Amino acid sequence: MGTTALFLVVLLLSALLVSAADLYKVLELSKSASEQDIRKAYKKLSRKYHPDKNKEPGAEEKFVEIAHAYEVLSDSTKRQIYDRHGEEGLKAHEGGQAHHANPFDMFQSFFGGGHPSQQVRKGPTSVSEFEVSLADIYTGASIDFMIKKRILCDHCRGTGAASSNDIHTCTACGGQGVRIVRQQIMPGMITQSQVQCNECGGRGTVIGKKCPHCGGNKVMDHTQHYTLEVPKGSPEGHEVVFEGEADESPDWEAGDVVIRIRSKKEHGGWKRKESGLYWKETISVAEALLGFERNLTHLDGHVVELKREGVTQPGFVQTIKGEGLPIFERPSEHGDLFVEYNVVLPAEISPETKRRLLKAFYPDGTGKHPTDEL
Repeated sequence: MGTTALFLVVLLLSALLVSAADLYKVLELSKSASEQDIRKAYKKLSRKYHPDKNKEPGAEEKFVEIAHAYEVLSDSTKRQIYDRHGEEGLKAHEGGQAHHANPFDMFQSFFGGGHPSQQVRKGPTSVSEFEVSLADIYTGASIDFMIKKRILCDHCRGTGAASSNDIHTCTACGGQGVRIVRQQIMPGMITQSQVQCNECGGRGTVIGKKCPHCGGNKVMDHTQHYTLEVPKGSPEGHEVVFEGEADESPDWEAGDVVIRIRSKKEHGGWKRKESGLYWKETISVAEALLGFERNLTHLDGHVVELKREGVTQPGFVQTIKGEGLPIFERPSEHGDLFVEYNVVLPAEISPETKRRLLKAFYPDGTGKHPTDEL
């Protein structure tokens, strides 16, 4: 028997054992879970236990269980039968044999690999820019932040009704969500078109009593806490994706929250260009002429020695290897640090200092500047 055939046999045997499990517990849900909750749980768990990503023992069997639980609970008819009669009721409904869809086909269909009509509509993605200090980019950081968004009402779970008994089939369209409209355009000629039912908004149901918590809006305002993990050396515009964390709605699968990392404009003088760091250091005329030794405190607190011998020209840039930012996804390697020197002239000098400078720069014995003769 080939490897592929053996693997399929293992999957089928695993699927037959799923009946012993509580399908709600498999998806880590309660029996009151909404369709949105079921989709969200499947999305999270199927990715976690997919055999291509999870090589731990038992991951394949868990993936099959999750797929089977979603297959049943995402189908309203199967879910009702399961809630009332369990797996045996499902088998009886399907003619005595339990039917299990291919878990990999189901996974591909859910995440966009199937026919367009089978895919779940996804809501809009929220994109925000987040300014991070260069120190956090240098060392890596975990930053807490809050996002205001809309979530399904925790009382009605997105139905907008006070209770399940307050949801009724629309009498105007008979629960179809559409109505047939006939219009005479000229004597003897009538057109027929299908339009969305204006009584139920195309849903096929109407609400008798609105949910008192959300006022029938189905969603509520909510402030959610998140933690942004900033990798060492994050490039400008690096995106961190929080999947399925955008605004919720009963009409779609929640989109993603995308955070784009940007470095703050530092007031301390540090600047970056890719993995290189730039720093401006101010020195005196004496240091520019005679040389110097100084200590520069780096972004993480360690000390970098700045040392120059001889003359340092204004605007000179010194390159210090390996003292730049960590290279993204290779944090043990670093870019370079570029130090530009700015020479500050004194506002005025004393007569004695001037005399000494004249003697130093014009050692012809006169100690005078040529212009002094003019």
